[in-house]
Amino acid sequence: MKRRRQWGGGTWRWLSCSDWVKAVLGADRVRGGVPTRGSLEGCACALGGLRVRGGRSAPLPSLPAQAFLTLHIAVRCSCFLTLSSSVAAAAEWAFSFRVIMAGYEYVSPEQLAGFDKYKYSALDTNPLSLYVMHPFWNTIVKVFPTWLAPNLITFSGFMLLVFNFLLLTYFDPDFYASAPGHKHVPDWVWIVVGILNFVAYTLDGVDGKQARRTNSSTPLGELFDHGLDSWACVYFVVTVYSIFGRGPTGVSVFVLYLLLWVVLFSFILSHWEKYNTGVLFLPWGYDISQVTISFVYIVTAVVGVEAWYEPFLFNFLYRDLFTAMIIGCALCVTLPMSLLNFYRSYKSNSLKHNSIYEAMVPFFSPCLLFTLSTVWILRSPSDILEMHPRIFYFMVGTAFANITCQLIVCQMSSTRCPTLNWLLLPLFLVVATVIVGTTTSRLESVLLYTLTAAFTLAHIHYGVQVVKQLSRHFQIYPFSLRKPNSD
Repeated sequence: MKRRRQWGGGTWRWLSCSDWVKAVLGADRVRGGVPTRGSLEGCACALGGLRVRGGRSAPLPSLPAQAFLTLHIAVRCSCFLTLSSSVAAAAEWAFSFRVIMAGYEYVSPEQLAGFDKYKYSALDTNPLSLYVMHPFWNTIVKVFPTWLAPNLITFSGFMLLVFNFLLLTYFDPDFYASAPGHKHVPDWVWIVVGILNFVAYTLDGVDGKQARRTNSSTPLGELFDHGLDSWACVYFVVTVYSIFGRGPTGVSVFVLYLLLWVVLFSFILSHWEKYNTGVLFLPWGYDISQVTISFVYIVTAVVGVEAWYEPFLFNFLYRDLFTAMIIGCALCVTLPMSLLNFYRSYKSNSLKHNSIYEAMVPFFSPCLLFTLSTVWILRSPSDILEMHPRIFYFMVGTAFANITCQLIVCQMSSTRCPTLNWLLLPLFLVVATVIVGTTTSRLESVLLYTLTAAFTLAHIHYGVQVVKQLSRHFQIYPFSLRKPNSD
């Protein structure tokens, strides 16, 4: 017998598995247990939410789709609760959720119009990139067939970084594998990771050349490339961490957390520049770090992780060099060059935003994300970062990637960046719960894993829907050079 609870003029009702499957597969009405089609109320429900009282529908306040999706997953992972007075109303609510998942459009008409006017503008002044890597990439791109879509090259490179992350998750789940007295990562793994990291870096360098070679350059390609790069930051940094790991000869998980944020802010700094100046100044640190780390992976396979235990100069350990390189590159190269580029645009009256407030809006969400995640670490009753460092890093990196992707959409369409990202709402609720002090160690772990899953699904949903929307707008396929009307 199904449970019901009266509320106002309607009824809360738990959907059975069969009702849910029927609704999700396309039944937006259920009459007498038989699903039928044809209701427009399901679409209205997706736009504004519905409550059903006595068979009548009325609008409910709605949140952006990502906030709705994230809260839905986080709060209701194993069952589906709906307000209904009948099975038909319950199925319509379920159908509305399916519409939100499958058809919500994140890119506004104003932004689509901005994409139509967009012109790519970037400047690369890195000597390593100009005189070494670009000639190399010009040679490599000739190997690819002309029917191969540039976005497919971009996505392949990203998936290689994801594979590296998962491979080292298996062999070094808690970052202790490189510590003295622990079972080390096999040498062949470092070779594979080093080769794949360099291949991914190469694919990231040739995708744009393939687009120009096949005359298929579009704003979607740039957005797809930089959007995946924003998510790749966390995969790259966390994978590198396994070289040194934790322990007496390694780097603490909190120091790595801060280093991750140095990398994340360095990345978003470039897109903040473009948001204000209209020009993407490619950072020097990216090319240098990719080539260096690929080489270090291979060296680790040859000499073993024990080689990094020894000091390379006086009492200065290699882990200290690793930390100093990341911080030094950010403070001595990336930040000064960004401020210089911003100042030059200011002097030439070419800034796109006149007020300091509007110029700094893109930093609001990243700073709040940093604040909330840091407060969680410091106030955690179970020392959450020590318990689940890899998951915590991934949660932060995924939320950051979503924030950055929305900034990239705004900068390319010449629209205003949103002040706050809605994904920060469930994070705020979790942190508030932790601060209150009512969470146990097990509950806190469940909250972290649930929040990470919700962020991941919400970000994937955002990316998929934006790609679909822009593909329809530009009348192209994202992973094929064929035109939609050529079928």
